[in-house]
Amino acid sequence: MTALAADRARYDRATAHLDAPLAIVDLDAFDANAEDLVRRAAGKPVRVASKSVRCRALLERVLARDGFRGIMSFTLAESLWLARSGFDDILLAYPSADRTGFAELAADPKLAGAVTVMVDDVAQLDLIDAARDGGREVVRVCLELDTSLKLLGGRVRVGARRSPLHSPGQLADLARSVARRPGFRLVGIMAYEGHIAGVGDSVAGRPLRSRAVRLMQAAARRELAERRAAVVRAVRAVVPGLEFVNGGGTGSVQHTAAEDAVTEIAAGSGLYVPRLFDNYTSFTGRPAALFAQPVVRRPGVGIVTVLGGGYPASGAAGRDRLPVPYLPEGLAYDPQEGPGEVQTPLLGSPADDLLIGDKVWFRHAKAGELCERFAALRLIEGDTVTATVPTYRGEGHTFL
Repeated sequence: MTALAADRARYDRATAHLDAPLAIVDLDAFDANAEDLVRRAAGKPVRVASKSVRCRALLERVLARDGFRGIMSFTLAESLWLARSGFDDILLAYPSADRTGFAELAADPKLAGAVTVMVDDVAQLDLIDAARDGGREVVRVCLELDTSLKLLGGRVRVGARRSPLHSPGQLADLARSVARRPGFRLVGIMAYEGHIAGVGDSVAGRPLRSRAVRLMQAAARRELAERRAAVVRAVRAVVPGLEFVNGGGTGSVQHTAAEDAVTEIAAGSGLYVPRLFDNYTSFTGRPAALFAQPVVRRPGVGIVTVLGGGYPASGAAGRDRLPVPYLPEGLAYDPQEGPGEVQTPLLGSPADDLLIGDKVWFRHAKAGELCERFAALRLIEGDTVTATVPTYRGEGHTFL
């Protein structure tokens, strides 16, 4: 029996008493992935990206491990909810226009002490001030550095379009604006190098593209390390008491951790290891989060149909945004239909061994987005479901 066949047998045994659709997290794989992130961070704390987990119980589990410290959140409403739930170190990774949330933050010393908000424009400070509604708490602020690689005098740009702050001078200018402004305290710098951390450099069957990605990423790492160090020096000249410099992502943990200017690493997808993180030379994770759909039809030889399964991930539309049939091995989508909202035909010889009611296991393209489809995660240890825990959705929250 292959390792994948053994995993399938375990998952089927563990969930034999449960009807699909359902979602699981293999805790042995989850914990091994967490340990690998800490190893690659080489002594620098890992701030866990909640967007990639979206389950309070699993956030608590990973933060109880040595090597993890703090949460990187994705909306202000989520940040406030997590702070009220007892998490006390939350960095909001994206600017917000949630005026109600800012009024709550500025009025509550516990929330204001636990949550750090992201800014890259003075206009965002104006919005926060206008939303205070009498709240006088000091708002903790982090500046975001644009990590994109600019070539040919800026005519070629590689990287996500995030912050407009690219140069040390731009960040230092905004740091001075924050420092002069009552009601705010600058505590950190964040830089997410998505073109390095979130792009696989070893795509099966595409050797030329993979080599081009590796060359691009090597050049981007060198340029960013030099520029990030200069940014940190420039901002510390304005605010010597800066608390943290956050960088990285699952695919670049060890490279970012090697920079002296960085004090902590952000990572989250590396805990679940969705399919988009299969194509890296720098690490190999274990798929930990899966979902199962039940076989409901057998239309013919070499074909089964499962219920639902059309759960595409965000990003530029393409096949790489689709979930993939994972277990049993050897199943593929019908190219005329793909994964559907209410039914998904699957082709391949393993279909002939599947019966009505059997489970087909899938991997999502991205990590936490799977939790928007399910109210609960079944936690598996060995071949037993040891707990059922709610996702954000299961707790009544869909923050985006």
